[in-house]
Amino acid sequence: MSDVEVALHAVAHARAGDKGNRSNISVIPYLQEAFAYLVEQVTEERVLAVLAHKGATACKRYVLPNLPALNFVIDDALEGGVNLSLSLDGHGKSLSFLVLGDITVRVPVACVPEKNRRA
Repeated sequence: MSDVEVALHAVAHARAGDKGNRSNISVIPYLQEAFAYLVEQVTEERVLAVLAHKGATACKRYVLPNLPALNFVIDDALEGGVNLSLSLDGHGKSLSFLVLGDITVRVPVACVPEKNRRA
């Protein structure tokens, strides 16, 4: 089977939260077969680049193979945090949508759930 390049949201979903000025985003593949490709391609640098315009200064990735999931802890991406920011809903969940939509990954077609494959 051939490889395809897809938006991250085609092969994974995210959970997110925030505490102070730190965002926590977990990326979880729909199919376990996609996990190794995500480990290889969804890096601290790529996540930090997506959130740079928000002022993010650092990103630490934790690989959790038993789940399987990737957890990213991003510093200074919340414009001071929930209590200081003037942004509407510029926190955890909305940042995870940026990561899922802005990062693309190259995976075998079999790693993309049938419902997310283009016709």
